[in-house]
Amino acid sequence: MASAPADLSVSPLGDRALLLEAGNRADPETIARIRAVAEYLAHQDLPGVLDLVPALTTIGVHYDPEVWRDASGTRSPYEMLVDRIRKALPDLASLDVSEGPLREIPVCYDAEFGEDLAALASSCALSPERVIEIHSAVIYSVYMIGFAPGFAYLGPLDERLMLPRRETPRPRVPAGSVAVANQYTGIYPAALPGGWHIIGRTPLRLFDSSREQPSLLAAGDRVQFSPVSATEYRKLQRQQ
Repeated sequence: MASAPADLSVSPLGDRALLLEAGNRADPETIARIRAVAEYLAHQDLPGVLDLVPALTTIGVHYDPEVWRDASGTRSPYEMLVDRIRKALPDLASLDVSEGPLREIPVCYDAEFGEDLAALASSCALSPERVIEIHSAVIYSVYMIGFAPGFAYLGPLDERLMLPRRETPRPRVPAGSVAVANQYTGIYPAALPGGWHIIGRTPLRLFDSSREQPSLLAAGDRVQFSPVSATEYRKLQRQQ
């Protein structure tokens, strides 16, 4: 493992990518710090860096190794880029974490859309109405986009709603399903297999490849869920 840029560890991911890592604890502070580092590096115009992919505690840095060839041949492209990143990063504590836009996501929590709502409420010793109140009262942060294009991991989830994933995943979860698992809530951007607990559905399209920005949400965005009736859901769905 190479010397870490600032207080991040760094390791190779094959010969065309490297991984910056801030430990393995995915708490809100670490997640925000990772996003701040990714945003900072994105504005440094690092030659040959093709993509920066922030996750919960890591950043994948994809690069063209030919751009980082050492003329003397004494160091690898990986070592050259690590050295440049280490010099580019300031003290991480000085990095500002910018807040993304606040996006309101309409959700219908009716039984036809939230098929796990009653079971989750029972497991958490709450009424379904109380689950909806708790879930929709929080302004969440988009921690990362992962699992599938447009799938946003949102947090922090209220501890009262935390349950492990279902023992048996579903082969197909409808697009727009709003679900919870462990310490996260999220929205399925397409019909996908999944093991999260489904508590509602949004009519919004979370991912559309025909849009200029295909993913509706991005890391750093803030999200608040707004309960709507089944009638309002279908009206919004037609407008989509």
